[in-house]
Amino acid sequence: MIIYNAKDVELYFGAELLFKNITFEVDKVDKIGLVGVNGCGKTTLFKLMKGEMLTDGGEFVKSQDTVLGYMEQHVVRDSSVSMYDEVLSVFEPLIKLEAEIEQLHNEIDSGKTDDERLEKQMRLQERFEAEGGLTFRARAMSSLLGLGFTQEEQEKPVSVLSGGEKAKVQLAKLLLSGANLLLLDEPTNHLDLTALSWLEKFLLEYKGAYIIISHDRYFLDKVTTRTFELENKRLTAYKGGYSVYRKKKEEDLEIAWKHYEHQLEEINRIKGIIEQQKRFNQAHNYITIASKEKQIERLEEDLIKPQTLPKKLRFKFHCNEPITEEILSAKNLSISFNGERLFENINLEVRKKERVFIMGANGSGKTTLLKMLIKEYAGDSGSVTYGPGVKVGYYDQLMSGLSDKKTVMDEIWDAYPKMDQTGVRTALGSFLFSGEDVFKKIGSLSGGEKARVAILKLMLSGCNLLLLDEPTNHLDITSREALESAIESFDGTALIISHDRYLIKQTATRVYKLTPHGTEEVTDVIEETITSAEEQKLTAVKKEAVTDSANKTDYLKRKELQSEIRKLNTRINRAEQRISELEDEIAKINEEMASPEASADYERIAELSEKLGQLQEELDAQTDEWAEASERLEEISE
Repeated sequence: MIIYNAKDVELYFGAELLFKNITFEVDKVDKIGLVGVNGCGKTTLFKLMKGEMLTDGGEFVKSQDTVLGYMEQHVVRDSSVSMYDEVLSVFEPLIKLEAEIEQLHNEIDSGKTDDERLEKQMRLQERFEAEGGLTFRARAMSSLLGLGFTQEEQEKPVSVLSGGEKAKVQLAKLLLSGANLLLLDEPTNHLDLTALSWLEKFLLEYKGAYIIISHDRYFLDKVTTRTFELENKRLTAYKGGYSVYRKKKEEDLEIAWKHYEHQLEEINRIKGIIEQQKRFNQAHNYITIASKEKQIERLEEDLIKPQTLPKKLRFKFHCNEPITEEILSAKNLSISFNGERLFENINLEVRKKERVFIMGANGSGKTTLLKMLIKEYAGDSGSVTYGPGVKVGYYDQLMSGLSDKKTVMDEIWDAYPKMDQTGVRTALGSFLFSGEDVFKKIGSLSGGEKARVAILKLMLSGCNLLLLDEPTNHLDITSREALESAIESFDGTALIISHDRYLIKQTATRVYKLTPHGTEEVTDVIEETITSAEEQKLTAVKKEAVTDSANKTDYLKRKELQSEIRKLNTRINRAEQRISELEDEIAKINEEMASPEASADYERIAELSEKLGQLQEELDAQTDEWAEASERLEEISE
C-alpha cells in the first residue's frame, strides 16, 4: 500500500535549479536509503517532505494515516531538563491528560461529584489507558536503556551531554513518536557501535517505512532494501541496498555508454555513406542521400548521452622520508581527569606500513589516547617512543586547526608558503574547490568542506605516520571511497580511530579495542560490534534493566490499582448520587399517593403505583451496584 509519493517536484535556490522531476512512491514497508554527494539536496528534500519548505513545482501526497517522524542532523538544543524528561516530552499529550485526570480525581475526592464531572473522569481515564498512558514512562526509560544509558545517566541534564549522547536522545524521541514513516538524516553520526547495533536491530524489526540519509555504506547494506540516488538534479530509484545499487548503477552506466557509442558509430557510418553517394553525383544517389539523412535524424533524436558522474576527490598521501620498521611504541599509558581514571595499561606497537584501527565506546578515551601520542596530554604514567625518521601528521575530528577567518586558499598557502599560487589552486581543485570557492571563509564551509581542507593540509605535509581521528565523519560516500583508496595506497603508516566498519573492513591490517584496563586485539572486525568497555556497560545496563523491569511491573500494578480505585470511587459516587435522587422521587410519590386528591383518582393511583415500582427496581439495582463497588474497594484497599 502506497503511503507517500512525490510527483514532478522541483526546487530552485534563487535562479539555480537544485533538482527537478523528482518522482517516487513509498510503500508502507519500504526500507529506503537516500544517497548522493554533499550539497545535492538530500536534507532539503526531507524538509520539503515534512512541509518545512515549499516546492517550486510538483507536489507531495501522503495517505490519511501517514504520520511522519523526522530526525535531523542537528541534535536537541541544550536544556536544563534531564535526558529522561527530554525523551518523555514526546508524550506531552498523555502527560497533560494524566494531569487533567488527577485534577478531576482531586475535585471528586473533595466532594464535587456531579454527573458531568464523573462521566468526564471515566471518559478521560479510558482514553488515557487506550493511548498507552499506563506504559509511556516505562517505554521512555526502556528506549534509553536500549541506547546504552543507565538509569542514573538518564538523570543527566541535556545541557551537559556530548554530541553523540544528544543524538541518541533525539533518536529515542523519534522512535517513540508513533510515526509510520521515519525520515532519518544521518542517524549514525556520533553513535558508538553499541548504539549502532541497537539502532540496526530496531530498524530491522520496525514495521513501518523509513528513508535514511547516510554515508555509512555497511549500515545502508544492512537496513535498506531500496536506494534513492540524487545525482545531476534528478532522483533515480534502485532495488536493493547500497552495494546492489552501486553494482547496478555501474552496469547500467556501462550499457548506456556502449549504446551511446554504438549509436555514434552508426551515425558516422551512415555519414560516410552519404559522403560516398555525394561523390557519385547521380540522381538516384541523392534519393539514397535523403533517405540516409532521415535515418540520421531518427538516430540523433534517440541519441542520449549518459549522465556524467559528479567530480570526485583525487588525492594520495606521500611520505617525504623513508622510515624504519619500528614506528610507534606506547607502553603502560594511563590518564585521569578530576581524580577519575579514564584508562590504564595501554600498550601499542605499530609497525611500518600498517593500518591500525582503534575502536571503543564513546567516552572511552580514544581521542585522548591520540592526544597523548602526539604529546598534547601528559598522562599519569607510561611512555611513547617513535622510531627514527618518523614524522607525525594528526587529523583532528573537530578540525580545530583550521582558522574560521581565513579563506580556503589562505589556509593552505599559509601552511605551505613555498607552494606557488598555481600549485595551491591545483591542489584545491583536486579537492573540489574551484573558481570562487577558494575564496570562501573557512567559517562558512559545511562540515564536509572543512574536512576536505583538513585532509588536504595533511596530504601535503608528507608525514609518514598519520594519526586520524574519525576521518570519515562529514564525508559523503564518494569522498569516503577516495579516502579509502588513499589510505590503501599510502606508503607510510596509519593509526586510525573509526566506527566506519566499511573503511575498517577495506583497509585494516590490525584492529584494537580500547577498554578502561588496556587494549585488546580484535580478530573479527564486523562481528566485534561491542567493545569490552561497552560489554561492561551493557552488562550493567542489563542488570539495571532486570531491576527496572521489576520496578516497572510494580509501577504498572500501582497504576492499574490506582485506575481501578478511581473507577470504583466513580461507581460508588455515581450510585450514591442516584440513590439519593431515587429516594427523593419515591418519597414524593408516596406523599402524593397519600393525598386526598390522588386517593379519589383511580387512574392516577395506578400510574403512580407503576412508576413507584420502576423507581424501586432502579433503587435496588443502584444499591447492589454501590454494595458491589464498595466491597471491591474495601478488598483492594486492605
